[in-house]
Amino acid sequence: MSADVAVLGAGMHPWGKWGRDFVEYGLAAARAALRDAGLAWTDIQFVAGADTIRSGYPGFVAGATFAQALGWSGARVSSCYAACASGAQAMNIARAQILAGLADVALVVGAEAAPKGFFTPVGGDRPDDPDWLRFRLLGATNPIYFALYARRRMALHGATRDDFAAVKIKNARHGLHNPNARYRKEVTAADVAASPVVADPLRLLDICATSDGGAAVVLSSLDFARRNGAGTPVRIPAISTVTPTFPNTVLEMPNFATDSSVAVEPPARPFRAAIAAAAYEEAGLGPEDLSLAEVYDLSTALELDWYEDIGLCEPGEAERLLRDGVTSLGGRVPVNPSGGLASFGEAIPAQAIAQVCELTWQLRGQAGERQVMGARAGIAVNQGLFGHGSAIIAVT
Repeated sequence: MSADVAVLGAGMHPWGKWGRDFVEYGLAAARAALRDAGLAWTDIQFVAGADTIRSGYPGFVAGATFAQALGWSGARVSSCYAACASGAQAMNIARAQILAGLADVALVVGAEAAPKGFFTPVGGDRPDDPDWLRFRLLGATNPIYFALYARRRMALHGATRDDFAAVKIKNARHGLHNPNARYRKEVTAADVAASPVVADPLRLLDICATSDGGAAVVLSSLDFARRNGAGTPVRIPAISTVTPTFPNTVLEMPNFATDSSVAVEPPARPFRAAIAAAAYEEAGLGPEDLSLAEVYDLSTALELDWYEDIGLCEPGEAERLLRDGVTSLGGRVPVNPSGGLASFGEAIPAQAIAQVCELTWQLRGQAGERQVMGARAGIAVNQGLFGHGSAIIAVT
């Protein structure tokens, strides 16, 4: 049995700081995806919503919230929260419904109205919550976490601040051509160097912002796609949502200690590499088959780690790939042709879905000036807290 589902439609609400309700962003993205698919809302049989915990009760039941906003239709619904992997988890739920024969066509939606500044703990006293404790007890904000990884990369592989700045320069250049991106301007090394230090060695322009935004995709069975005249749609043959394997010897927030490997050998692959490897295995592809990649650049340093995690190069070689232009538009495997989080910022429930929107437009040849020529296969990867992660492969 084929595990492929078709991407019939993709839609987004532009990222920014709009100051409106997150439902408005999700509704705009959903309607855009439906138009792209050539379907009416009443054609949808299943709705998967990616939750946001900052928007109160409606955010915790995002699937039903978006279904109500579109107009109650009797469609089945789900809601899920998996931190930054929420959108991918929602897509996986919709895909499973389709492959199980419980629905022919599904709508997946995620949207966020993010606070100003970097993310802070959700209100209230929760001393039994490790994520609350890492903010309140350790003072470990997200940028501190990103900086720990940057320092690790510098110590292990000799990365420099100039290498980190080069990632920002590349992604800003890509984002210039994306109408949905929040930041659309060239950035120079001098700009990065002049931005304030947030968590040494990372400066403000090394770290992604928090943003409002929304994204949606319409997924269907291949039979439904053919019946509706889709021809040869973009297909998703694999979605990986694996968890870490004990002992997890690489730091993962909110935990600030790793599992001991004194008595048990560490796994062959660390967590992030295992996420991508599981997707490759399911799809029957490898990194050598990729035309492009959308990776989760919470910081410039983390993007370099992802090059190695998705198999574009061996550990320690990411800086060389970047310097040689391999991961830039026109290179062998452009990474973040959308502009990445560097150009968008974080809109947590939407961003994994937005990555798939970009893959879809690239594989259709609809990405305009940021088009990767001859694109045939792409991967989108991200990592949420608490052992969540995802890798989605799209092909044409």
